[in-house]
Amino acid sequence: MQTDSNSEQILTESSVVSNTEIAPGVFVLKIRRNINFKPGQYIGITTDKNVAPRLYTIASNTKDDVIQILYNVKDDGWLTPRLSEHKFGSTIYMTKPDGDFIDDDSPAWWIASGTGIAPFASMFRSGLKTNKTLIHGGRFAHSFFFEKEFRPILKANYIRCCSQESAEGLYNGRLTRYLQDIETFPEDCRYFLCGSPEMVVEVRDLLIDKGVAYNKIVAEIYF
Repeated sequence: MQTDSNSEQILTESSVVSNTEIAPGVFVLKIRRNINFKPGQYIGITTDKNVAPRLYTIASNTKDDVIQILYNVKDDGWLTPRLSEHKFGSTIYMTKPDGDFIDDDSPAWWIASGTGIAPFASMFRSGLKTNKTLIHGGRFAHSFFFEKEFRPILKANYIRCCSQESAEGLYNGRLTRYLQDIETFPEDCRYFLCGSPEMVVEVRDLLIDKGVAYNKIVAEIYF
């Protein structure tokens, strides 16, 4: 999740451990951990106490000693261009974790686009590795963040849908086209959606049209 937070919140201070560009314009920020969280939750972060924090879903294992944030630089944004310049030791201000985008050991499909993979990375890294199907949509072959972790474990249950490039092992087309070609969806699982508003709405409507119950769909939108 990435959005503005206008509500008054208590900020705690932490520092940058690393800030690595893993694809063009896409970074993994690691912050020293001083909070507890549940996989799928988000925090607000800012580099200036006078500027409202933006919300980002945590991508790390609950047992890690750092908080990982996956973000892409928005050239017209306030935070991310500044954030991308932060180095080891730089100060970051963060809110307490929040959110109810929470899964358990029961069967589920995780459906993400772009950096919407973050909550599923946290869930996976925190031990949810069985009964899961992960479908990730991206524009380019380098858009499938953390794939080296997912592929050996999830195997055929990890589907990468690439809309702009063709490569071995990739489904050539949009995530929604891949889902549209599925005739029947399992009834005994939940469907977690995380991505842009357009993707979430389109996939939610597609699932409902194909018979998935509304209460089986859990959605989180990022901007």
